[in-house]
Amino acid sequence: MHLELRHLRTIKAIHEAGGLARAADVLNITQSALSHQVKGLEEQVGMELFVRRSKPLKLSSAGQRLLRLAEKVLPEVAATEAEFQGLHEGKTGRLFITLECHACYEWLLPVLEAFRKVWPEVDVDIRTGLAFDALPALEREDVDLVISSDPVDLAGVQFAPLFDYEPVFVAAAGHRLAEKPFIEAEDLRDENIITYPVDRAKLDVFTTLLTPAKVEPRGHRRVELTEVILMLVASGRGVTVLPDWVLREVKSSADYITRPLTKGGLAKRMYAATRDEDASKPFMAHFIRLARTEPVKLQRR
Repeated sequence: MHLELRHLRTIKAIHEAGGLARAADVLNITQSALSHQVKGLEEQVGMELFVRRSKPLKLSSAGQRLLRLAEKVLPEVAATEAEFQGLHEGKTGRLFITLECHACYEWLLPVLEAFRKVWPEVDVDIRTGLAFDALPALEREDVDLVISSDPVDLAGVQFAPLFDYEPVFVAAAGHRLAEKPFIEAEDLRDENIITYPVDRAKLDVFTTLLTPAKVEPRGHRRVELTEVILMLVASGRGVTVLPDWVLREVKSSADYITRPLTKGGLAKRMYAATRDEDASKPFMAHFIRLARTEPVKLQRR
């Protein structure tokens, strides 16, 4: 099977238009040419891509698979085209960032270093003081991008998915929970939890595990730096839950044990929130592209 970008654009256009005639207008080709293209693609696939008798025209299961591919690939192609266009035009701008995620500095700084080399004329800054007021600051244009794991439906703001990560339990070697293959909410009832100094509504250990189970830990200590959190954990002062990208050295250290939360582990997703009018800017697209790859490198180490 030989897929081309025009095939993906065709599938997406027909799905959105609900019929060949309107899709042909969107694609600026004749309906006959579009029908011929669909027929050729179906011959390659070996099955029908549309339910012909439906109105509006609906995708078959095979067509839905190609649509998912189109929705994944076409935005990446558009972002890459925008990046190169911006590089040729030498566009400048402002990229002020704030984070609802303390641990994100582990991957954000390498991203900014790579970004700076390509966009030296873009004014970049990290506004740490706005972390507790991040989305209102974005709406006020005090910042241009918010790193968050909690997307909300907000007019004029879009959340671009960056990468998935796993919150991981960390304790000192020899801890009473070391024999367990995974950690459940009830296991933490008698523990002192050490976290970053942010609201519980922004902490994975609470939002994904403790709060839904209505479990309150024995104690809750807030610490600013990842290194200090791990030092306290190693000395038996408490346990913690951290994202997998900060644990590349911990997992190989004899001082700690790490365990998944729940039997199947928990998955979270990080997002970049931007104002609608900024999302298509070439340098913004480039930053988001970098932010999708650098954390994955840390997770794989």
